[in-house]
Amino acid sequence: MDQMAIADRRQLRRKLSFWRVAALIFLAAIGFVSYWAMSGEQSGSAAPHIARVNISGMITDDRELVERLGRIAESSQAKALIVSISSPGGTTYGGERLYQAIRKVAEKKPVVSDIRTLAASAGYMIATAGDTIIAGESSITGSIGVIFQYPQADELMKKIGVSLEEIKSSPLKAEPSPFHPASEEAKTMVRNMIMDSYGWFVDLVAERRKLPRDEVLKLADGTIFTGRQALNVKLIDKLGGDDDILDYLDTRDVSRDLPIVEWKKSDSSSSFWFAHALTGLFRYLGITLPITPDAIDGWGSGKLFLDGLVSVWQVGKG
Repeated sequence: MDQMAIADRRQLRRKLSFWRVAALIFLAAIGFVSYWAMSGEQSGSAAPHIARVNISGMITDDRELVERLGRIAESSQAKALIVSISSPGGTTYGGERLYQAIRKVAEKKPVVSDIRTLAASAGYMIATAGDTIIAGESSITGSIGVIFQYPQADELMKKIGVSLEEIKSSPLKAEPSPFHPASEEAKTMVRNMIMDSYGWFVDLVAERRKLPRDEVLKLADGTIFTGRQALNVKLIDKLGGDDDILDYLDTRDVSRDLPIVEWKKSDSSSSFWFAHALTGLFRYLGITLPITPDAIDGWGSGKLFLDGLVSVWQVGKG
């Protein structure tokens, strides 16, 4: 082999070595930024941003979500919070706990309640915790009230010849029961409990919306409203979407140029981890990408759910 060929091979080896080292450094950077981004969103150590929390489905006593809101409140890098709500309601206590957690965030930074398709009952209760409420024109909200439901299997048991015997310390113990019609005393007990929670809910809305209690009582008959109707009766502050949210935050000295980072459940993960890490690396280097990991996640195999007043079908898997 002549000297020229030997020199070419040595040069090729040097190039390969360079690219191997570069690839290792790049992968190490991806790993570092991926860890930084994930730990940052949980601990508040990420770059300055606007935090977003999505609350959807039935509202219950969600300790993890309450703790997540607590971390946002303490985060020096989360400059504001957007609470996006798509919920038909849930338990009064679950709504109360989330309401209190959001108010603790609002004591330290601006909070916007973002009503999506539906924020009714306890969903609306949570929305009142924000400094301002922004909803879509056809969003559904309201349903201010409290309900207690229980099944009644007495007639079915009679038809199949099954009876239930019980011995209890007092007539109101374990009442109302699904195994026999409720007594008037039991109905009165439950009604008093419901009206106490209802009064608390009404007072909360009156305080947060700065409305006379008598005016709130007229709205608190379980009626649901579109966003347009809710604006007319002062249950929300503005109709709009993301641009309007950023406009409001700008009035609170929160730059609209800050990235919006969704604070997800601690154990949540994405199959597009590489896209998340790559986006995190570019963000760390000050490079803005036109496609976000959340947008990429939307291309996954999840079902498509329709928004609007009524969704009567959905696209299933092919």
